[in-house]
Amino acid sequence: MLVTMCVGYFLVLLDVTIVNVALPQIGSGLHTQVSGLQWVVDAYALALAALMLAGGTIGDLRGHKRVVLIGLAVFGLGSLGCALAPNVAALIAGRAMQGVGAALLLPGTLAIVSQTFPDRRAQARAIGVWAGVGSLALPAGPLLGGALIAAFGWRAVFMINVPIVLLAIAACVVVVKESAQPGTRRLDAAGAVLGALFLLALTFAFIERGRSGVARPGVVIAAACSVALLSAFVLVERRRGEQAMLPLALFRHRAFSAANAAAGAMNLGTLGTLFVLTLFLQSVQHRSALNAGLSLVPLFAPLAILAPLAGRLTSRIGSRLPTVAGLTVAAGGLALLLPADAGSGYLVLLPAFLLWGIGIGVLTPAVVAAAIAAVPERREGLASAVNNTARQAAGAIGIAVAGAMAGQPGNAGFTAGFHTVALLAACLYVLTAAAARFLIPGKQAAAG
Repeated sequence: MLVTMCVGYFLVLLDVTIVNVALPQIGSGLHTQVSGLQWVVDAYALALAALMLAGGTIGDLRGHKRVVLIGLAVFGLGSLGCALAPNVAALIAGRAMQGVGAALLLPGTLAIVSQTFPDRRAQARAIGVWAGVGSLALPAGPLLGGALIAAFGWRAVFMINVPIVLLAIAACVVVVKESAQPGTRRLDAAGAVLGALFLLALTFAFIERGRSGVARPGVVIAAACSVALLSAFVLVERRRGEQAMLPLALFRHRAFSAANAAAGAMNLGTLGTLFVLTLFLQSVQHRSALNAGLSLVPLFAPLAILAPLAGRLTSRIGSRLPTVAGLTVAAGGLALLLPADAGSGYLVLLPAFLLWGIGIGVLTPAVVAAAIAAVPERREGLASAVNNTARQAAGAIGIAVAGAMAGQPGNAGFTAGFHTVALLAACLYVLTAAAARFLIPGKQAAAG
């Protein structure tokens, strides 16, 4: 059972990073520009962010095994659609379908692990294995993606999911027991729809603004719609109170708001910069997909190595110091990207990747722990889900903003745009670290 749930979580995180190294090949193969590539990445992130909280509630009501099986099937069909996509529109649709499957799958994998191991110590060990295997997907994504592209082309990064999903479905049917908690909560369909539409409208505004270079009527309308949708979302969630998809009362806890803001800033800066970085490595420095994937391993490896250690450190000293230190170190790594140009060797990039990765590796468990510690008991699962949603939503927006700022890789100003993205991400990290110093407590007890 544990192996099956780990495979599901691994696939969800793998498709966050594996696609990045394929972007130049997708662009040339499907004849699409940066705006199309932004949607290829963001369609997955938006669907995952918008539906993750709803996915957990559906699992509570209908049974986590059933929902995980549906999530695996949807994810697998989406992957097959991506692999066979004849054009970029079909690829974007497939990526959105993958995101829907991931949103159903991700909360259920953790819920099944938690329910299968009711003993607290055994549960903690099982969740540690689940988190550790999932974190391996981050360094594996660029490396595996580069190797698959070199051997079979970009479609292979999607096709590889299909046999893995089939095996996971078969294993889930055999080894996982069903569970449901009918009557615990009601599905907040209105909140889920309004939240998804808000993220879609906001992302569309940024991507189209970058593509056209001017604030055309469609961009202005999308921006106005995003404001209206956000207002409607807040109003609906306030009225639903504790039954809301996103209970707004949680944000009355200052530390909870600060932790989620730090988590969002982390992904906004990291995924935005990573989007233009992978284009820079292949389109400006003319590295192969495999070479680019290998180059990025020092960035992602610290996430897998340091996360368990940082989690234990956070449990001893609290979240404040690891959050501030992680953001500051990551900002230093991003700043080291500024001298990079078309002729820079890997020794220019390596220190930047290492510092950036170390900072994020220390930061990630700290912001999750801070969010969980800031809420009352029995709300830990919701706090973790909100934190995850904040990261995915901010990451999608970061990709939209970064792509709009950098422009086309073939343009003369792309490298300067890449530097601007990295610099602004570094500044965002420094400002967030300063705020976290005052808003996130040190060693603390769980909120009552």
